[in-house]
Amino acid sequence: MTFGLMALVVVATPGPTVLLALSNGSQFGLGRAGFGIVGAAFSDAVLIAAAALGLGVILAASAFWFTVMKTIGAAYLIWLGVQMMRSLGKLDPASVDRAANWGDGADGALALFRKSLLVAVTNPKGYLFFTAFLPQFVILSGPLVPQYLTLALIFIVVDVAVMVAYACLGATAMKVLSERGALWIDRTSGGFLVALGIALTFVRRTEV
Repeated sequence: MTFGLMALVVVATPGPTVLLALSNGSQFGLGRAGFGIVGAAFSDAVLIAAAALGLGVILAASAFWFTVMKTIGAAYLIWLGVQMMRSLGKLDPASVDRAANWGDGADGALALFRKSLLVAVTNPKGYLFFTAFLPQFVILSGPLVPQYLTLALIFIVVDVAVMVAYACLGATAMKVLSERGALWIDRTSGGFLVALGIALTFVRRTEV
């Protein structure tokens, strides 16, 4: 229960994947936003597995690899934020209940999945966070794999619940806002992503 509450505090604080869920919900509705949420949930599993296997320790010990990951993550966040800030705010209510486009275009299911996945797995802070956070809830004298699987499941469930809430907020906003309102949701979210990307460039290993 303690881990679940701490996970809720961490996840509920607006970050890149949450902002994407809000933006996707406002643009495409909850159904389409779900593909991005699945991508974010998959990234949680990747980050936790990597932390359990020691990748976080490598990033914490190697200035070179930490800088490489940080640069990639910051560049992707800034690029994605700029794309969102250039949004025209076009609403497509008819697409909300329509079968998702599986194409690889900007609005396709695969693209929404990929964006949320890459935002998380290219951020070194995620690996270092789980490396420092998870061991506090692991009994080292017991079997490790079942414990990490349990913690991963709890975190993913909490993360998905929070992102669904943000996507629903965005989808609700889409029904009541004009295109200008949707435009500002997208641009504001994009601005935050750019700010997060810039902030990431100043992060040092000792600060994570």
